[in-house]
Amino acid sequence: MNETLTLVLASVAGGVLGAIFFGGLWWTVSKGASSRRPALWFFGSLLLRMSIALAGFYVVAGGHWERLLLCLLGFVVARLVVTWLTRPPGENQIRPAREAGHAS
Repeated sequence: MNETLTLVLASVAGGVLGAIFFGGLWWTVSKGASSRRPALWFFGSLLLRMSIALAGFYVVAGGHWERLLLCLLGFVVARLVVTWLTRPPGENQIRPAREAGHAS
């Protein structure tokens, strides 16, 4: 039971790390695009977000590949959630895929 709780907490921690990483990316793009120094925003944000994510993965894994795998899974799920929450208002409807054009 204790191992199961540890694995669940590892996936939750991955979700938190993903929310910080991808939420920070969304915030950086929205603020950095209108900044006088966008390169500083993007580079500084990249360093900070990567440092937090890598340190978090290292701490959560603790030398166990199972924890690392579930942390990564939570990270990817957080990416999907942040992408879904931050999409533009006009993209709420699901559109069918367009057919690919073929060369004649």
